[in-house]
Amino acid sequence: MKQLSILPLSAGAGGLALLLFALFPVSALSRGGAGAKAAVFVLLAAIALLALWLLRRSGCDTARLCTLLLPIGLAFFLRAALLDYVADDYTIFLSQWVATFRENGGFAAIQLPIGNYNVPYLYFLAAISYLPVPDLYLIKLFSILFDVVLAWGGLRLVRHFTGPDSLRPLVCFCALLLLPTVVLNGSLWGQCDALYGALALHALADALGGRPKASAALLGIAFSFKLQTVFLLPLWAVLWLSRRTRLRDLLCFPLAYAATCVPALLLGKPLGDILGVYVGQTQEGAGALNYNCASIFSMFPYGTQLDEALGARLGILAAFALVAALLILSFFFRERLDDGGLLLCGVILTVGVPFFLPYMHDRYYFLADVLTLAWACAAPRRFPAAAAVQLSSLSAYLTYLRMKYTLILTLGGRLFTMLLESLLVLAVLAAAWVLLIRRLTITHPSSGEKNKKSRKNG
Repeated sequence: MKQLSILPLSAGAGGLALLLFALFPVSALSRGGAGAKAAVFVLLAAIALLALWLLRRSGCDTARLCTLLLPIGLAFFLRAALLDYVADDYTIFLSQWVATFRENGGFAAIQLPIGNYNVPYLYFLAAISYLPVPDLYLIKLFSILFDVVLAWGGLRLVRHFTGPDSLRPLVCFCALLLLPTVVLNGSLWGQCDALYGALALHALADALGGRPKASAALLGIAFSFKLQTVFLLPLWAVLWLSRRTRLRDLLCFPLAYAATCVPALLLGKPLGDILGVYVGQTQEGAGALNYNCASIFSMFPYGTQLDEALGARLGILAAFALVAALLILSFFFRERLDDGGLLLCGVILTVGVPFFLPYMHDRYYFLADVLTLAWACAAPRRFPAAAAVQLSSLSAYLTYLRMKYTLILTLGGRLFTMLLESLLVLAVLAAAWVLLIRRLTITHPSSGEKNKKSRKNG
Protein backbone atom coordinates (compact mmCIF):
# COMPACT_ATOMS: atom_id res chain seq x y z
CA MET A 1 0.00 0.00 0.00
CA LYS A 2 2.89 2.34 0.81
CA GLN A 3 4.39 1.81 -2.65
CA LEU A 4 1.03 2.55 -4.26
CA SER A 5 0.88 5.93 -2.52
CA ILE A 6 4.46 6.91 -3.42
CA LEU A 7 3.89 6.89 -7.19
CA PRO A 8 0.95 9.33 -7.24
CA LEU A 9 2.71 11.65 -4.79
CA SER A 10 5.94 11.60 -6.80
CA ALA A 11 4.12 12.14 -10.08
CA GLY A 12 2.07 14.94 -8.56
CA ALA A 13 5.19 16.65 -7.21
CA GLY A 14 6.88 16.33 -10.61
CA GLY A 15 3.86 17.74 -12.41
CA LEU A 16 3.56 20.65 -10.01
CA ALA A 17 7.27 21.39 -10.45
CA LEU A 18 6.84 21.45 -14.24
CA LEU A 19 3.94 23.87 -13.92
CA LEU A 20 6.06 26.13 -11.72
CA PHE A 21 9.02 25.82 -14.10
CA ALA A 22 6.75 27.28 -16.79
CA LEU A 23 7.42 30.58 -15.04
CA PHE A 24 10.91 30.66 -16.56
CA PRO A 25 9.95 30.67 -20.27
CA VAL A 26 7.02 32.97 -19.52
CA SER A 27 9.24 35.45 -17.68
CA ALA A 28 11.63 35.42 -20.64
CA LEU A 29 8.93 36.32 -23.20
CA SER A 30 10.10 39.01 -25.59
CA ARG A 31 6.85 40.99 -25.66
CA GLY A 32 5.09 42.93 -22.92
CA GLY A 33 6.11 44.10 -19.48
CA ALA A 34 6.13 42.30 -16.16
CA GLY A 35 2.38 42.74 -15.72
CA ALA A 36 1.60 41.23 -19.11
CA LYS A 37 3.90 38.28 -18.44
CA ALA A 38 2.29 37.72 -15.06
CA ALA A 39 -1.13 37.74 -16.76
CA VAL A 40 0.08 35.17 -19.31
CA PHE A 41 1.29 32.85 -16.54
CA VAL A 42 -1.92 33.24 -14.54
CA LEU A 43 -4.01 32.43 -17.62
CA LEU A 44 -1.83 29.42 -18.43
CA ALA A 45 -2.11 28.17 -14.84
CA ALA A 46 -5.88 28.70 -14.90
CA ILE A 47 -6.18 26.55 -18.02
CA ALA A 48 -4.07 23.85 -16.33
CA LEU A 49 -6.40 23.99 -13.32
CA LEU A 50 -9.34 23.65 -15.70
CA ALA A 51 -7.79 20.44 -17.05
CA LEU A 52 -7.50 19.04 -13.53
CA TRP A 53 -11.05 20.14 -12.68
CA LEU A 54 -12.45 18.43 -15.77
CA LEU A 55 -10.65 15.23 -14.81
CA ARG A 56 -12.04 15.45 -11.30
CA ARG A 57 -15.51 16.17 -12.67
CA SER A 58 -15.17 13.10 -14.88
CA GLY A 59 -14.79 10.90 -11.79
CA CYS A 60 -11.00 10.78 -11.47
CA ASP A 61 -9.99 9.98 -7.87
CA THR A 62 -7.25 11.79 -5.96
CA ALA A 63 -4.53 9.18 -6.57
CA ARG A 64 -5.10 9.13 -10.32
CA LEU A 65 -5.37 12.91 -10.42
CA CYS A 66 -1.97 13.24 -8.76
CA THR A 67 -0.48 10.77 -11.23
CA LEU A 68 -1.97 12.62 -14.19
CA LEU A 69 -0.53 15.89 -12.94
CA LEU A 70 2.84 14.79 -14.36
CA PRO A 71 1.82 14.55 -18.05
CA ILE A 72 -0.40 17.62 -17.65
CA GLY A 73 2.49 19.57 -16.14
CA LEU A 74 4.71 18.48 -19.04
CA ALA A 75 2.05 19.49 -21.58
CA PHE A 76 1.78 22.99 -20.15
CA PHE A 77 5.52 23.45 -19.72
CA LEU A 78 5.98 22.62 -23.42
CA ARG A 79 3.31 25.13 -24.35
CA ALA A 80 4.90 27.84 -22.20
CA ALA A 81 8.24 27.20 -23.92
CA LEU A 82 6.65 27.70 -27.36
CA LEU A 83 4.65 30.85 -26.69
CA ASP A 84 7.28 33.26 -28.00
CA TYR A 85 7.61 31.67 -31.44
CA VAL A 86 6.31 33.91 -34.23
CA ALA A 87 4.98 32.12 -37.32
CA ASP A 88 4.48 33.81 -40.67
CA ASP A 89 0.73 33.32 -40.38
CA TYR A 90 0.73 35.53 -37.29
CA THR A 91 2.94 38.21 -38.82
CA ILE A 92 1.13 38.38 -42.15
CA PHE A 93 -2.45 37.80 -41.05
CA LEU A 94 -3.46 37.52 -37.39
CA SER A 95 -1.43 40.45 -36.04
CA GLN A 96 -2.72 42.67 -38.85
CA TRP A 97 -6.31 41.70 -38.16
CA VAL A 98 -6.02 42.45 -34.44
CA ALA A 99 -4.36 45.79 -35.26
CA THR A 100 -7.28 46.65 -37.53
CA PHE A 101 -9.75 45.88 -34.75
CA ARG A 102 -7.71 47.95 -32.31
CA GLU A 103 -7.56 50.92 -34.65
CA ASN A 104 -11.26 50.81 -35.55
CA GLY A 105 -13.01 50.47 -32.22
CA GLY A 106 -12.81 46.75 -31.45
CA PHE A 107 -16.25 45.20 -31.86
CA ALA A 108 -17.38 48.17 -33.92
CA ALA A 109 -15.00 46.95 -36.63
CA ILE A 110 -16.76 43.59 -36.97
CA GLN A 111 -18.72 45.10 -39.84
CA LEU A 112 -15.50 45.63 -41.81
CA PRO A 113 -14.11 42.98 -44.21
CA ILE A 114 -11.31 41.83 -41.90
CA GLY A 115 -9.52 38.56 -42.56
CA ASN A 116 -10.92 35.35 -44.02
CA TYR A 117 -12.07 33.68 -40.79
CA ASN A 118 -15.73 33.32 -39.91
CA VAL A 119 -17.29 35.62 -37.34
CA PRO A 120 -16.94 33.56 -34.11
CA TYR A 121 -13.15 33.82 -34.28
CA LEU A 122 -13.41 37.49 -35.24
CA TYR A 123 -15.35 38.09 -32.00
CA PHE A 124 -12.36 36.76 -30.10
CA LEU A 125 -9.87 38.89 -32.06
CA ALA A 126 -12.04 41.96 -31.46
CA ALA A 127 -12.21 41.19 -27.72
CA ILE A 128 -8.44 40.87 -27.25
CA SER A 129 -7.86 44.12 -29.14
CA TYR A 130 -8.95 45.94 -25.94
CA LEU A 131 -6.43 44.15 -23.70
CA PRO A 132 -2.90 45.31 -22.81
CA VAL A 133 -1.45 41.78 -23.08
CA PRO A 134 0.37 41.09 -26.39
CA ASP A 135 -2.10 39.52 -28.80
CA LEU A 136 0.42 36.84 -29.86
CA TYR A 137 0.13 35.20 -26.44
CA LEU A 138 -3.64 35.68 -26.12
CA ILE A 139 -4.20 34.04 -29.51
CA LYS A 140 -2.12 31.07 -28.45
CA LEU A 141 -3.74 30.85 -25.01
CA PHE A 142 -7.18 30.73 -26.61
CA SER A 143 -6.09 27.71 -28.64
CA ILE A 144 -4.48 26.14 -25.55
CA LEU A 145 -7.79 26.52 -23.73
CA PHE A 146 -9.45 24.49 -26.46
CA ASP A 147 -6.62 21.95 -26.34
CA VAL A 148 -8.02 21.11 -22.91
CA VAL A 149 -11.60 21.04 -24.21
CA LEU A 150 -10.35 18.77 -26.99
CA ALA A 151 -8.74 16.39 -24.48
CA TRP A 152 -11.99 16.33 -22.51
CA GLY A 153 -13.90 15.47 -25.68
CA GLY A 154 -11.51 12.58 -26.35
CA LEU A 155 -12.01 11.37 -22.77
CA ARG A 156 -15.79 11.42 -23.19
CA LEU A 157 -15.62 9.59 -26.51
CA VAL A 158 -13.30 6.83 -25.29
CA ARG A 159 -15.24 6.42 -22.04
CA HIS A 160 -18.33 5.66 -24.11
CA PHE A 161 -16.56 2.52 -25.36
CA THR A 162 -14.64 1.50 -22.24
CA GLY A 163 -16.78 2.56 -19.27
CA PRO A 164 -16.03 4.99 -16.41
CA ASP A 165 -13.61 2.72 -14.51
CA SER A 166 -11.16 2.19 -17.36
CA LEU A 167 -7.83 4.00 -17.47
CA ARG A 168 -7.99 4.42 -21.24
CA PRO A 169 -10.15 7.60 -21.24
CA LEU A 170 -7.59 9.21 -18.93
CA VAL A 171 -4.78 8.06 -21.21
CA CYS A 172 -6.62 9.65 -24.14
CA PHE A 173 -6.97 12.94 -22.24
CA CYS A 174 -3.23 13.17 -21.59
CA ALA A 175 -2.22 11.78 -24.98
CA LEU A 176 -4.27 14.43 -26.78
CA LEU A 177 -2.63 17.17 -24.71
CA LEU A 178 0.79 15.79 -25.67
CA LEU A 179 0.05 14.86 -29.28
CA PRO A 180 2.75 16.66 -31.29
CA THR A 181 0.41 18.19 -33.87
CA VAL A 182 -1.92 19.45 -31.12
CA VAL A 183 0.99 21.00 -29.21
CA LEU A 184 2.47 22.61 -32.32
CA ASN A 185 -0.84 23.77 -33.79
CA GLY A 186 -1.80 26.25 -31.10
CA SER A 187 1.14 27.05 -28.87
CA LEU A 188 3.78 27.23 -31.62
CA TRP A 189 1.95 28.00 -34.85
CA GLY A 190 -0.84 30.08 -33.31
CA GLN A 191 -3.52 28.23 -35.27
CA CYS A 192 -7.00 27.50 -33.94
CA ASP A 193 -7.80 24.00 -35.21
CA ALA A 194 -8.36 22.85 -31.64
CA LEU A 195 -11.55 24.92 -31.57
CA TYR A 196 -13.45 23.00 -34.22
CA GLY A 197 -11.66 19.75 -33.36
CA ALA A 198 -12.79 19.93 -29.73
CA LEU A 199 -16.38 20.72 -30.63
CA ALA A 200 -16.44 17.91 -33.21
CA LEU A 201 -15.24 15.34 -30.66
CA HIS A 202 -17.88 16.46 -28.16
CA ALA A 203 -20.50 16.38 -30.92
CA LEU A 204 -19.59 12.78 -31.71
CA ALA A 205 -19.57 11.82 -28.03
CA ASP A 206 -23.05 13.33 -27.65
CA ALA A 207 -24.27 11.56 -30.79
CA LEU A 208 -23.16 8.16 -29.48
CA GLY A 209 -24.43 9.03 -26.00
CA GLY A 210 -28.01 9.61 -27.15
CA ARG A 211 -28.03 13.44 -27.22
CA PRO A 212 -28.72 14.13 -30.90
CA LYS A 213 -29.83 17.76 -30.52
CA ALA A 214 -26.77 18.75 -28.51
CA SER A 215 -24.63 16.84 -30.98
CA ALA A 216 -25.99 18.69 -34.02
CA ALA A 217 -25.75 22.06 -32.24
CA LEU A 218 -22.11 21.50 -31.30
CA LEU A 219 -21.35 20.47 -34.87
CA GLY A 220 -22.97 23.67 -36.12
CA ILE A 221 -20.77 25.76 -33.82
CA ALA A 222 -17.71 23.78 -34.93
CA PHE A 223 -18.63 24.54 -38.54
CA SER A 224 -18.96 28.23 -37.69
CA PHE A 225 -15.30 28.22 -36.61
CA LYS A 226 -13.79 26.15 -39.42
CA LEU A 227 -14.89 24.90 -42.80
CA GLN A 228 -12.83 21.72 -42.26
CA THR A 229 -15.68 20.43 -40.08
CA VAL A 230 -17.22 19.24 -43.38
CA PHE A 231 -14.75 16.34 -43.42
CA LEU A 232 -16.74 14.76 -40.58
CA LEU A 233 -20.15 16.21 -41.44
CA PRO A 234 -21.37 13.21 -43.54
CA LEU A 235 -21.23 11.09 -40.38
CA TRP A 236 -24.46 12.76 -39.27
CA ALA A 237 -26.07 11.49 -42.47
CA VAL A 238 -24.89 8.03 -41.43
CA LEU A 239 -26.41 8.63 -37.99
CA TRP A 240 -29.69 9.53 -39.64
CA LEU A 241 -29.61 6.47 -41.90
CA SER A 242 -28.99 4.27 -38.86
CA ARG A 243 -31.88 5.97 -37.01
CA ARG A 244 -29.63 7.47 -34.33
CA THR A 245 -30.93 10.94 -35.06
CA ARG A 246 -33.95 12.52 -36.72
CA LEU A 247 -34.19 15.27 -39.30
CA ARG A 248 -35.69 17.63 -36.72
CA ASP A 249 -32.70 16.99 -34.48
CA LEU A 250 -30.36 17.86 -37.34
CA LEU A 251 -32.08 21.26 -37.64
CA CYS A 252 -30.08 22.25 -34.57
CA PHE A 253 -27.02 22.40 -36.85
CA PRO A 254 -28.16 25.38 -38.99
CA LEU A 255 -29.82 27.00 -35.98
CA ALA A 256 -26.59 26.91 -33.97
CA TYR A 257 -24.62 28.20 -36.94
CA ALA A 258 -27.14 31.02 -37.43
CA ALA A 259 -26.93 31.94 -33.74
CA THR A 260 -23.18 32.55 -34.08
CA CYS A 261 -23.88 35.03 -36.90
CA VAL A 262 -26.44 37.13 -35.01
CA PRO A 263 -23.96 39.35 -33.09
CA ALA A 264 -22.13 40.19 -36.33
CA LEU A 265 -25.40 41.08 -38.05
CA LEU A 266 -26.37 43.32 -35.11
CA LEU A 267 -22.97 45.02 -35.39
CA GLY A 268 -23.67 45.83 -39.03
CA LYS A 269 -21.82 43.11 -40.92
CA PRO A 270 -23.56 42.29 -44.21
CA LEU A 271 -25.06 38.81 -44.38
CA GLY A 272 -23.37 38.27 -47.74
CA ASP A 273 -19.95 38.85 -46.17
CA ILE A 274 -20.67 36.28 -43.47
CA LEU A 275 -22.01 33.61 -45.81
CA GLY A 276 -19.33 34.30 -48.39
CA VAL A 277 -16.37 33.57 -46.11
CA TYR A 278 -16.22 29.85 -46.86
CA VAL A 279 -16.87 30.39 -50.56
CA GLY A 280 -13.84 32.66 -50.60
CA GLN A 281 -11.74 30.10 -48.73
CA THR A 282 -12.49 27.40 -51.29
CA GLN A 283 -11.29 29.70 -54.06
CA GLU A 284 -8.05 30.71 -52.35
CA GLY A 285 -6.43 27.34 -52.97
CA ALA A 286 -6.33 27.68 -56.73
CA GLY A 287 -2.79 27.56 -58.05
CA ALA A 288 -1.59 24.21 -56.71
CA LEU A 289 -3.45 20.97 -56.13
CA ASN A 290 -1.63 20.28 -52.88
CA TYR A 291 -0.05 22.40 -50.14
CA ASN A 292 2.32 20.14 -48.17
CA CYS A 293 -0.46 17.70 -47.36
CA ALA A 294 -0.26 13.92 -47.66
CA SER A 295 -2.84 13.30 -50.35
CA ILE A 296 -3.32 11.54 -53.64
CA PHE A 297 -1.82 14.59 -55.35
CA SER A 298 1.44 14.31 -53.40
CA MET A 299 1.96 10.80 -54.78
CA PHE A 300 2.99 12.19 -58.16
CA PRO A 301 6.70 12.88 -58.80
CA TYR A 302 7.92 16.36 -57.95
CA GLY A 303 7.54 18.71 -60.89
CA THR A 304 4.85 16.67 -62.64
CA GLN A 305 2.67 18.97 -64.71
CA LEU A 306 -0.95 18.16 -63.95
CA ASP A 307 -4.04 19.73 -65.45
CA GLU A 308 -5.19 21.62 -62.35
CA ALA A 309 -8.83 22.00 -63.34
CA LEU A 310 -9.16 18.34 -64.33
CA GLY A 311 -7.23 17.14 -61.28
CA ALA A 312 -9.40 19.23 -58.95
CA ARG A 313 -12.60 17.88 -60.49
CA LEU A 314 -11.40 14.28 -60.27
CA GLY A 315 -10.29 14.74 -56.65
CA ILE A 316 -13.64 16.23 -55.65
CA LEU A 317 -15.42 13.43 -57.50
CA ALA A 318 -13.31 10.83 -55.66
CA ALA A 319 -14.12 12.42 -52.29
CA PHE A 320 -17.83 12.41 -53.14
CA ALA A 321 -17.57 8.78 -54.25
CA LEU A 322 -15.97 7.89 -50.90
CA VAL A 323 -18.80 9.56 -49.00
CA ALA A 324 -21.45 8.01 -51.27
CA ALA A 325 -19.99 4.52 -50.81
CA LEU A 326 -20.01 4.99 -47.04
CA LEU A 327 -23.62 6.16 -47.06
CA ILE A 328 -24.74 3.27 -49.27
CA LEU A 329 -22.94 0.73 -47.08
CA SER A 330 -24.42 2.32 -43.96
CA PHE A 331 -27.92 2.20 -45.41
CA PHE A 332 -27.86 -1.46 -46.41
CA PHE A 333 -26.21 -2.59 -43.16
CA ARG A 334 -27.86 -0.08 -40.81
CA GLU A 335 -29.15 -2.87 -38.56
CA ARG A 336 -25.55 -3.91 -37.83
CA LEU A 337 -24.04 -0.44 -37.57
CA ASP A 338 -23.09 -0.22 -33.90
CA ASP A 339 -21.12 2.48 -32.08
CA GLY A 340 -17.80 0.96 -33.07
CA GLY A 341 -18.89 0.99 -36.70
CA LEU A 342 -19.90 4.64 -36.44
CA LEU A 343 -16.49 5.53 -35.02
CA LEU A 344 -14.90 3.68 -37.93
CA CYS A 345 -17.04 5.72 -40.32
CA GLY A 346 -15.69 8.86 -38.68
CA VAL A 347 -12.12 7.65 -39.13
CA ILE A 348 -12.74 6.87 -42.81
CA LEU A 349 -14.20 10.34 -43.41
CA THR A 350 -11.53 12.35 -41.61
CA VAL A 351 -8.73 10.37 -43.25
CA GLY A 352 -10.26 9.80 -46.68
CA VAL A 353 -11.95 13.08 -47.59
CA PRO A 354 -8.82 15.29 -47.25
CA PHE A 355 -6.79 12.55 -48.93
CA PHE A 356 -8.78 12.96 -52.15
CA LEU A 357 -9.77 16.63 -52.11
CA PRO A 358 -7.58 19.17 -53.93
CA TYR A 359 -6.03 22.26 -52.34
CA MET A 360 -5.51 20.62 -48.95
CA HIS A 361 -3.07 22.27 -46.52
CA ASP A 362 -0.66 20.84 -43.96
CA ARG A 363 -3.09 21.18 -41.02
CA TYR A 364 -6.11 19.56 -42.65
CA TYR A 365 -5.61 16.16 -41.01
CA PHE A 366 -6.17 17.66 -37.56
CA LEU A 367 -9.51 15.87 -37.13
CA ALA A 368 -7.93 12.64 -38.34
CA ASP A 369 -5.07 13.09 -35.85
CA VAL A 370 -7.31 13.40 -32.82
CA LEU A 371 -10.02 10.95 -33.89
CA THR A 372 -7.61 8.14 -34.74
CA LEU A 373 -5.90 8.67 -31.38
CA ALA A 374 -9.25 8.36 -29.60
CA TRP A 375 -9.94 5.26 -31.71
CA ALA A 376 -6.60 3.76 -30.63
CA CYS A 377 -7.34 4.49 -26.97
CA ALA A 378 -10.75 2.82 -27.29
CA ALA A 379 -9.21 -0.15 -29.15
CA PRO A 380 -5.43 -0.35 -28.47
CA ARG A 381 -4.88 -2.69 -31.44
CA ARG A 382 -5.51 0.36 -33.65
CA PHE A 383 -2.47 2.20 -32.29
CA PRO A 384 -0.42 1.61 -35.51
CA ALA A 385 -3.12 3.43 -37.51
CA ALA A 386 -3.07 6.40 -35.14
CA ALA A 387 0.73 6.47 -35.23
CA ALA A 388 0.76 6.39 -39.05
CA VAL A 389 -1.67 9.31 -39.33
CA GLN A 390 0.24 11.30 -36.73
CA LEU A 391 3.62 10.72 -38.39
CA SER A 392 2.21 11.79 -41.75
CA SER A 393 0.52 14.87 -40.31
CA LEU A 394 3.56 15.84 -38.25
CA SER A 395 5.76 15.58 -41.32
CA ALA A 396 3.47 18.05 -43.10
CA TYR A 397 3.71 20.45 -40.13
CA LEU A 398 7.50 20.23 -40.12
CA THR A 399 7.61 20.79 -43.87
CA TYR A 400 5.85 24.13 -43.41
CA LEU A 401 7.61 25.19 -40.22
CA ARG A 402 11.11 24.32 -41.49
CA MET A 403 10.39 25.11 -45.15
CA LYS A 404 12.02 21.80 -45.97
CA TYR A 405 10.57 18.39 -46.87
CA THR A 406 11.03 15.73 -44.22
CA LEU A 407 11.85 12.77 -46.45
CA ILE A 408 12.50 13.00 -50.19
CA LEU A 409 12.50 9.67 -52.03
CA THR A 410 14.11 8.98 -55.40
CA LEU A 411 12.42 6.28 -57.45
CA GLY A 412 13.25 5.66 -61.10
CA GLY A 413 15.16 8.89 -61.28
CA ARG A 414 12.12 10.94 -60.10
CA LEU A 415 11.80 12.81 -56.81
CA PHE A 416 8.85 12.20 -54.49
CA THR A 417 8.52 14.78 -51.72
CA MET A 418 5.70 13.29 -49.62
CA LEU A 419 5.17 9.81 -51.03
CA LEU A 420 5.80 7.94 -47.78
CA GLU A 421 3.40 10.17 -45.85
CA SER A 422 0.72 9.66 -48.50
CA LEU A 423 1.19 5.88 -48.46
CA LEU A 424 0.81 5.85 -44.67
CA VAL A 425 -2.50 7.70 -44.92
CA LEU A 426 -3.67 5.47 -47.77
CA ALA A 427 -2.80 2.36 -45.74
CA VAL A 428 -4.87 3.61 -42.79
CA LEU A 429 -7.78 4.44 -45.08
CA ALA A 430 -7.68 0.99 -46.69
CA ALA A 431 -7.40 -0.77 -43.31
CA ALA A 432 -10.34 1.21 -41.91
CA TRP A 433 -12.49 0.25 -44.91
CA VAL A 434 -11.58 -3.44 -44.50
CA LEU A 435 -12.40 -3.31 -40.78
CA LEU A 436 -15.74 -1.61 -41.41
CA ILE A 437 -16.78 -4.04 -44.14
CA ARG A 438 -15.82 -7.02 -41.98
CA ARG A 439 -17.68 -5.54 -39.04
CA LEU A 440 -20.84 -5.06 -41.07
CA THR A 441 -20.82 -8.24 -43.11
CA ILE A 442 -19.66 -10.82 -40.60
CA THR A 443 -22.37 -11.85 -38.17
CA HIS A 444 -21.33 -11.95 -34.52
CA PRO A 445 -23.25 -13.66 -31.74
CA SER A 446 -25.78 -11.36 -30.11
CA SER A 447 -24.87 -8.52 -32.46
CA GLY A 448 -28.51 -7.91 -33.25
CA GLU A 449 -29.42 -7.46 -29.59
CA LYS A 450 -26.50 -5.09 -29.00
CA ASN A 451 -27.45 -2.97 -32.00
CA LYS A 452 -31.09 -2.78 -30.89
CA LYS A 453 -29.98 -1.61 -27.48
CA SER A 454 -27.67 1.00 -29.00
CA ARG A 455 -30.41 2.38 -31.24
CA LYS A 456 -32.84 2.51 -28.34
CA ASN A 457 -30.39 4.52 -26.24
CA GLY A 458 -29.74 6.81 -29.20
